[in-house]
Amino acid sequence: MGVDIFDNFYKGKRVLITGHTGFKGSWLSVWLNELGAEVAGIGLDPATDRDNFVLTRIGEKIVADIRADILDGERMKRIFREFQPEIVFHLAAQPLVRLSYDIPVETYQTNVMGTINILEAIRATDSVKVGVMITTDKCYENKEQIWGYRENEPMGGYDPYSSSKGAAELAIASWRRSYFNPEKYSTHGKSIASVRAGNVVGGGDWALDRIIPDCIRALEAGRPIDIRSPKAIRPWQHVLEPLSGYLMLARKMWDSPTEYCEGWNFGPRAESISTVWEVASKVVEAYGSGELRDLSDPNALHEAKLLLLDISKAKFRLGWEPRLNLSQTISLTTDWYKKYTSECPYDLCVRQINEYLK
Repeated sequence: MGVDIFDNFYKGKRVLITGHTGFKGSWLSVWLNELGAEVAGIGLDPATDRDNFVLTRIGEKIVADIRADILDGERMKRIFREFQPEIVFHLAAQPLVRLSYDIPVETYQTNVMGTINILEAIRATDSVKVGVMITTDKCYENKEQIWGYRENEPMGGYDPYSSSKGAAELAIASWRRSYFNPEKYSTHGKSIASVRAGNVVGGGDWALDRIIPDCIRALEAGRPIDIRSPKAIRPWQHVLEPLSGYLMLARKMWDSPTEYCEGWNFGPRAESISTVWEVASKVVEAYGSGELRDLSDPNALHEAKLLLLDISKAKFRLGWEPRLNLSQTISLTTDWYKKYTSECPYDLCVRQINEYLK
């Protein structure tokens, strides 16, 4: 099978994904399903009826599709006890910067206490060997510097979303030292890592205040694309880039549990770091129609203008490298949105995974 670069490692493995109904979670569920894993997902209802999760019908293909809130710690432990996962990917989160200004308390509850509940469920479940906790590149104390952040730099965050993810990283590090210490691996038998990725794009994302969904909604409605922060610079990457890193890391953690249980960055190549305006222009070009409108507001809520990741560690220690440049990333993404109404979305995702791996 074309989608397997992991030598059949995932075939038959019991894998639990939190946030499987979300954008990244649904793509990870599709990929793991194709790899022959026994997948259970814990998530809230998908946000729209056009989400990748809904259209691919991946919930019907996996072993268990569970609606539950990660804030219910006891329920998490029960689900873990029933499913007995061997590998856990924790993606469930409140993932939007601008929304976090409106719901700061809920953002902190979900991103910090939700993560702690999953760590506690892992701790209470003997079957779990590997836990990959997904945070974000925004967990770093952002000084808007022109070089990328390394994994050992201070956590921080200006807005409630970014700081909640910095706080989640501190909790993960504390639980690893306190309960999953690599020096005591023989007593607990678990390997826990955290992973940080940049601005992820790809088909089936309809979140508000994200540039690609904003572009597609405007294009489908025949409206100009309104750009809030045209000069903001981001590390853009296709969703399959970090997911390939997470999958590769989990396998390495399984084989060498005490060597890889730490923080990891998965970012794009340097040339994929560009402005919002440039990305929107590439979407218009790939889509074949549309126009941009600059709506920048000097009084807008604070959002970082510049944030870069250093991915040397993943390159040298995992052998992971981004495969796509910015044009390929936007082309693959736009292609999904052009075809999702005429093709089977699940097959479309599988085809894109194969294209990506080629």
